[in-house]
Amino acid sequence: MIYLYDGSFHGFLCCIFESYAKKESPTAIACDEALSFTLFPTRNIATDSGHALRVLRKVRTISPYAAKLLQRGFLTCLAEKELCLYRLTVKLLREGPGFLRNSSDETLHPVFSAVRHLNGEAHLLKGFVRFSELGGVLGGEIEPKNRVLPLLRSHFCARYQNEKFFIYDRTHHEALFYAAGRAVIRPLADFQMAPPDETEAHYRLLWKRFYDTIAIRERENPQLRMTHMPKRYWGTMTEFQPPEHFRAQSSFADVPAPGVPDGTPAPATPPAPGLSAPVSAP
Repeated sequence: MIYLYDGSFHGFLCCIFESYAKKESPTAIACDEALSFTLFPTRNIATDSGHALRVLRKVRTISPYAAKLLQRGFLTCLAEKELCLYRLTVKLLREGPGFLRNSSDETLHPVFSAVRHLNGEAHLLKGFVRFSELGGVLGGEIEPKNRVLPLLRSHFCARYQNEKFFIYDRTHHEALFYAAGRAVIRPLADFQMAPPDETEAHYRLLWKRFYDTIAIRERENPQLRMTHMPKRYWGTMTEFQPPEHFRAQSSFADVPAPGVPDGTPAPATPPAPGLSAPVSAP
């Protein structure tokens, strides 16, 4: 039997509830939109908040740590995560929380590793998100492997509590919106960032110049840079963007790629001969 649910965390918890109510073990648990064809019988599981909260309260009573693993594990990119989380919950209810002390346990290990990867990615993105000013609203884009927006919400809402901003997740097609002390995460299927105005284009150019200026060519170490700043994040970071990223909406002239003669430019972005680092006023 394959359980089909709506893709939400509460929907997944309802699958666990249904499994115990029907006294059956599902072969797989999948989002109804992701399953194309199967020879196994399927059952659509309706989302019931009451059933979901009963399961979550039971897990939290046995082990608050397991409840946190369950919630964060659902945000990961773990293969067959629903089945892995289901097995973890079944073992917890059957044997108690003792096995949670052994991270090499065959049931715990895949979830533990996936959550650790999720936490690490969220930590990196706290420093890698680049915002643009768009008509009084700050906007940024990320392209993570995991669904990190729920983990980033409290950090950025506290940091920019007097601003209006959004962060768009290209991978999972959802966005975090914040304004007037309220934050929500909503699906957003199609999104394209608006081009910058003159002021924003100059700020982007200034940031790129700063990045190139502080580089020390004699100490250039590409491998170390990719260790601290993995290459898969570069696609949404201002300092690694092509010249079009620095072109204002109202400008029809190409803006040359920023750079300085003595700095280390971003990959595939040669220094422009006509631009120099900003000079400080005496």
